[in-house]
Amino acid sequence: MVTQVTGLSRNGVSDWYIQRGSSVVMGVYTLYLLGFMLVSDEMSFEVWAALFSTTWMQLATLVTLIATCAHAWIGMWTVGTDYLRSRMMGPKGDRLRSVYQSICLLAILAYLLWGIKILWGN
Repeated sequence: MVTQVTGLSRNGVSDWYIQRGSSVVMGVYTLYLLGFMLVSDEMSFEVWAALFSTTWMQLATLVTLIATCAHAWIGMWTVGTDYLRSRMMGPKGDRLRSVYQSICLLAILAYLLWGIKILWGN
């Protein structure tokens, strides 16, 4: 039996809302960046650096980064629980799923910390 301990929320409905909400956040952020690139006369390092040096853009990027990590975790957790099951793979399925989920969690945390360092570090 798959436990909800590793899930992002206590039930599938909340995960569904988190997944859809994070998709909206990522979509709005992407559309803004595309619009910015389309209306900018010149796309140089200076223009790009000036955009990302503003606090509101750093916060928007941080919110999008967190939304991306939540979205990725729910997706990867769902893949692991759907396809790595003891019923399909025997007793090794539970261990394989635990290893898989641990690797996914570590990768997502690494990307989150790396993104925060890029955004706020100097």
